[in-house]
Amino acid sequence: MFELLILNLFSVPVLFFILGLLGGWMKSDLNVPDQIGRYLALYLMVAIGFKGGASLFSPAESNYHLILLTSIFAILCGLLQPAIGFFFLKCTTRLDTPTAAAVSAHYGSISLVTFVTAISYLEMREIDYNSSLIAIAALLEVPAILAGLFLARHDQKTSEKNLPWKHMFTNGAVVLLLGSFVIGLLTGTKGTEKMEGFLITPFYGFLAFFLLDMGLRVANQLRHTQGFSFSLCLFALYMPLLGAALGLGGAILLGLGAGSATLLIVLLASASYIAVPAAMQIALPKAQASIYLPLSLGLTFPINVMVGIPVYTEIALTFLN
Repeated sequence: MFELLILNLFSVPVLFFILGLLGGWMKSDLNVPDQIGRYLALYLMVAIGFKGGASLFSPAESNYHLILLTSIFAILCGLLQPAIGFFFLKCTTRLDTPTAAAVSAHYGSISLVTFVTAISYLEMREIDYNSSLIAIAALLEVPAILAGLFLARHDQKTSEKNLPWKHMFTNGAVVLLLGSFVIGLLTGTKGTEKMEGFLITPFYGFLAFFLLDMGLRVANQLRHTQGFSFSLCLFALYMPLLGAALGLGGAILLGLGAGSATLLIVLLASASYIAVPAAMQIALPKAQASIYLPLSLGLTFPINVMVGIPVYTEIALTFLN
């Protein structure tokens, strides 16, 4: 396990992430312009979606019954996890209801960047996975947001016009990931050959550059966690583990391979910091962004990227290989 952690920590993308962390902590003037950071995020979503769609109808991806069952399980977890998180937050912290609901929604949703990093790690170790998990990842943004809003409405009057239904289903990351998946699905091998020089070969380098930007952002968010209570910081550690346990249990019941199981575990163990914050700012303006954003981005994200992914992979290999 120690060797796997070292392998992950000394991979190029993670080293660039650590460089970003160090630059941020030293208050260096190193920065990635917002427009470039946005371009890198768009590139990664297009690349991973296209590649997944293009490989869906390969002989290794022919079990569509399993794909359907995995999708149903993941969506149910996306609805259940916010309820579990909300219960623990109300029992262990003094967070107000809107903020507790918003935090819970973050931990029921997913981090696409953590997911992409996990795919990169699996490919580095030459572990096969089912590309349908990419489409499932795009679907998992929505259930958690719905669940978070449902939890908040028990104690807060929220008018229907403030609910971001349209935003949830037209979120840019979801549209781009699913759209690229469909394009890859329609064009298949021929499309992959034509896009090889843009989406396949440079992917690793773009991921490294993007994680440099994420390291700088995480260092900035970590400055806002100093006033967090111990129980709140602890939540950012045990909630991903509960999600990972759900993912492992589901993978065993569904009979997934080790690579696919790893991605399912990563999806359920990660926390959103892009789509859900955008939705919560619209739907729950009274929720404290100074709580939910540093919690998911400043604590859970770096732990998952640097330590969680190799640990989840080894656990999946142990139980499902």
